[in-house]
This record gives sequence, C-alpha cells and structure tokens, in this order.
Amino acid sequence: MTQTATLTQLSDALLDAVATGALVKLTLSKATPTAGDLKSIDVRPIMVKRELKLSFTYHHQTRDVVKNYPPHEAAALVESQLQEHFRAAKLQTTGGDVQLSYVGGNYQLKRHAASVTAPPQLSHDRVKQRLVTSENKPYLHALGITDAKGVVHKNAQDKFRQINKYIEILDGLIRELASRETLRIIDMGAGKGYLTFALYDYLTYTLKMKAEIVGVEFRAELVSQCNGIAQAAQFKGLRFVEGSIADYDCAGADVVIALHACDTATDDAIAKAVKANAAMIVVAPCCHKQIRRAMTKTPVALEFLMRYGTYVERMSEMVTDGMRSQLMELSGYSTNLFEFISDAHTPKNVMIVATKLPSLPSAKETETLRAAMAKTKADFGFEAHQLERLLAV
Repeated sequence: MTQTATLTQLSDALLDAVATGALVKLTLSKATPTAGDLKSIDVRPIMVKRELKLSFTYHHQTRDVVKNYPPHEAAALVESQLQEHFRAAKLQTTGGDVQLSYVGGNYQLKRHAASVTAPPQLSHDRVKQRLVTSENKPYLHALGITDAKGVVHKNAQDKFRQINKYIEILDGLIRELASRETLRIIDMGAGKGYLTFALYDYLTYTLKMKAEIVGVEFRAELVSQCNGIAQAAQFKGLRFVEGSIADYDCAGADVVIALHACDTATDDAIAKAVKANAAMIVVAPCCHKQIRRAMTKTPVALEFLMRYGTYVERMSEMVTDGMRSQLMELSGYSTNLFEFISDAHTPKNVMIVATKLPSLPSAKETETLRAAMAKTKADFGFEAHQLERLLAV
C-alpha cells in the first residue's frame, strides 16, 4: 500500500468517526524539521453556532494557536500535515483507536481497543479558569465590561478575553519581580484603563504584592474618569496622570508598559524605559508608519511579494518590531516577540517583552547586532529607526 493510500485510510477513519459522533481526539506528533517550532497538533470536534467543526490546536514552542475547519477540509489538512511535517498520529474514537507510525520509510496503521469510551464534549464555550473573574469587580462594571451582577456583556466578551490573556502573559513574568518591596509600574498610554485596572487588581488581591501603578494618558477626560473609578474601587496604589508618553519621566519604574501606542510613541515608551533602567518592558505596537514611509528599496528576494500593498505593510511592521527587539538587546535586555491575542479578536496582536540582563552584550554580540541592523537598513533603503535615534546606540 502506498503512503498516500495509508494516509487516506486515516483521514477516512477520521471522517467516519465524525459522521457517527465517535470522534474523541486526533493527535499529530513526531514533528519533522520542516515543522519549525510547531511541536504537535490536537484535533477535536466542537459545535460552533450549531455547526460541527474540527478544532485544531497548533502547539508551538511558546504559544498555542487554535483554528476551526469543516470536517472534509480538516481531513485534507491532516493528510497534508502528515505528508510534510509529522510522522505519527493517534486517532481516538469511542469505537477504537487508530495508530499511525512511520517505520522504515513507510507509514503503518494499527488498530487498538478504545482508550476512551466516553462521548466527546462538543461545546465550544467550555468553562475556562480565568485569572481575572468578573464577579464582585465594580471597576469592570464601571468600565462597561459587565452588568451590575458581574455578567460580562456580549459585546465585551473579546475585551474580557484580552484582559485575561494579558494577565496570563504578565503573571509568570512579574512573579520574578515579587522580591521587590513595592513593584512600581508605569502604563504609558493607558487609555480607558481596562488592562491597567485588571493588572492592579491581580497583583494586589491575587498575588498579594504591594504595587504602585501610574497610568499615563493624554486625554484629560479619561484621566478624570479612571481616577474616579480607582477611588470608588479603593485602589489606593493606582492613579492616572495627564501627559504624553514622550514627556513623562519613568525614573524609578520597575516595569514600563505601552499597549497600542501609535507609531513612534511606542519608541518613546521604550526609550524612556531603557533610560530608566526598568527591569521589564512590555509593548504591543501598532500603526507602524515611520519605517513604512522611510523604505525606498526592496530586497531582490522579496520583490515578488512587495508588489502588493498588504505585504509592504506587513513587512514594514516586521522590520520595525524586529529592530526594536535588536535595539533593546543592544541596550542590555533579552527580548521575546510573540502573538498577544488571536487576530480573530484584534489585528494589533504582537507583543514584545524585554527583561533587563545583568550586563550589556559582549563586543562580539554588539558587532553582530549592529551588522544585522545595518544590512536591514541597506536592504530596505532607510536611514535610521526612530528608536535608534532616541537611544543613540
């Protein structure tokens, strides 16, 4: 039997299990080098708006990505993934299991007794343990996230998910700073304060840390509104001040945060944080205009892509944020860039986290970083990144 025929047998077994309601889970494993940082894929049946879908959870090294597909599209995708990126699969159904292995250059199928006999749970809206709950949170009601009883409004579900994802990301990072007597945080461009309030609540009442958070916001009406909500909630360590990111002094800050600060305002926040020697910098950039306007050339290898405005925009975003990470590394930070929240909820979904290292990079590391940035600038034909000017590195 050919490899294609064997994979077709597996996809047929998957579709049969879907049709009979017997599918529990399918797992693709033993990733090949072509899979990059993708480690495995789990597939399970769910109901989305009364329609049966197969939900794929892509387990990457540092994040999980979930996407839903119609059954036949999902079956074809499973075959494709096994041809290109994985060498093993386990199909679990209430009627029996199917094991796919790659032996001696060929796929082999083996059938076993069912390891799970309970019917699958098809609900898409499974109860999830959240770090920030909605009950007994007057500030969430005041911010329009919940009703007076603590029930999240339907039109605020995405915002509530974003709040919890944000706290989930910062949870492990900030725990490393718990030894500080008082954690001082500056939130640049705090806006309506959704995330600022949630962070103060979590640090103070869940982690039992002593925290002082200042939300910096240019719009006076939002500053007044947020201070009123903070006082009503008796959040004594949280206050909001009127001012611009470029003008605010971050001296003494342990953590500097700037979420969705437009264009070079993100660079202003990073520069302020670096000069303040902040232990941690957290930014979620947006509106990448500076590099987009400055680019005058296209690398030859990318000309076929850069004919399209959409790809020019994406490339300018990647160049902008990639160089931000390099410039922070030059300044003595380690950096990580990842998806903040699925782009199904917001297109502004990239987050950069930088943590202060004990020392600046070595001479060799510095030389490598400078050479990489110089090549990028030459390839795309721009003179300098705004953060480069602000840090003067």
